[in-house]
Amino acid sequence: MAATPIAVITGASSGIGAATARTLAAAGFRVVLTARRKDRIEALAAELTEAGHQATAYALDVTDRAAVDEFATAFRSLAVLVNNAGGALGADPVATGDPADWRQMYETNVIGTLNVTQALLPALTASGDGTIVILSSTAALSAYEGGGGYVAAKHGEHVLAETLRLEIVGTPVRVIEVAPGMVRTEEFATTRFRGDTEKAAKVYAGVDAPLTAEDVADTIGWAVTRPSHVNIDLLVVRPRAQASNTKVHRTL
Repeated sequence: MAATPIAVITGASSGIGAATARTLAAAGFRVVLTARRKDRIEALAAELTEAGHQATAYALDVTDRAAVDEFATAFRSLAVLVNNAGGALGADPVATGDPADWRQMYETNVIGTLNVTQALLPALTASGDGTIVILSSTAALSAYEGGGGYVAAKHGEHVLAETLRLEIVGTPVRVIEVAPGMVRTEEFATTRFRGDTEKAAKVYAGVDAPLTAEDVADTIGWAVTRPSHVNIDLLVVRPRAQASNTKVHRTL
């Protein structure tokens, strides 16, 4: 009897990460949920287990390399890694942006993804059919005013995915990049604006049906479950109301 394939999801405590955990669990994966907020991922693991799925919670800060390396020792073989941990801080112009915000975004989005990918790549390769998913953003592909630090970090993730794909071609590991546009989740914009819910709400004001976390999770689930020889190099997904990072239809 074949073993249940394992999928690790970083940043699984809310939003796209939590939705992806639900999607992959429903698709038959044993999901390992990681995030800094232990209570959140334990609650999600309990929810999934009660629903008849296999789920484990593991508190992890992806920027802590020693902790990531220790986490990786649990896996001899791994089917899927979803690098979702990340986020944005601030919307200041380059001229006045806080270098600490830029540093934190780079550490979380780029170095965190690097840490986990390096640590788990041997197990992904050992599976004979591994998949790495990197959640970037449309910010990875084009700049917008007030987004300098986030754009730079997501460009870093995009190039990481592109370079890794070149370097490991010929091995049994796929590298998939999913780049969402405007996604309305419970925390992303609020975190970006440091808890200012009024500013966060303005991001989505007048937009008919921004993407949801479930929309992105569904996209990830589809990409991951393609036949092994099919690699979805880059999948850009936006709501119909958004034509680009700077062109959004609003009814106000």
